[in-house]
Amino acid sequence: MSFELILSLLSFSFSMTITPGPNNVMVTASGVNFVYRRTIPHILGIVFGFPAMIVLIGLGLGGLFNTFPAVHHILKYVGAGYLLYLAFRIATFSGFDKKGISNNPFTFWQAVIFQWFNPKAWVIAVGAIATFTSVGRNVFFEVLLIALVFCIVCFPCVSFWAFLGTNIRRLLTNDIYRKIFNISMAGLLVLSLLPVFL
Repeated sequence: MSFELILSLLSFSFSMTITPGPNNVMVTASGVNFVYRRTIPHILGIVFGFPAMIVLIGLGLGGLFNTFPAVHHILKYVGAGYLLYLAFRIATFSGFDKKGISNNPFTFWQAVIFQWFNPKAWVIAVGAIATFTSVGRNVFFEVLLIALVFCIVCFPCVSFWAFLGTNIRRLLTNDIYRKIFNISMAGLLVLSLLPVFL
């Protein structure tokens, strides 16, 4: 992969991971509801889970979906249902106990698994593989390089949203403001499903 193509990949990965989507909406809500420190496992699950997804798709899982399109459709609808469930959980978040903590944030493994149900992650992974790999060359190396770049770029981009949520938390001084915020985040999560079904 040429230096120019690597720069293009860096630009692509930054623009795809810094913009709003299910992962960033969820870590923002987690930052508000649980603060940054408790959101770190969720962030790390994204940082390692998404590149792992790129590697698996790039090394042949995409072919499985071409051979058995029903598997892809099932995954799409299960993923949409899971996103709706998560939106419901965010919208109905019960608030904080006396220590300012209630419920639990996403764990590392929940965030890793969530990548497979995230419609934006699928679009980015397939787009990156299609754009930044070459036919007849060392696809394995190129896929690993794409995954590595996303791993490096993902942490600061996703952390930005968690920090934003933690700072917004200071402004949400009463339960009504928090409820409005959580319902707004849940609405954004639901809206992120529109491209999947249009």
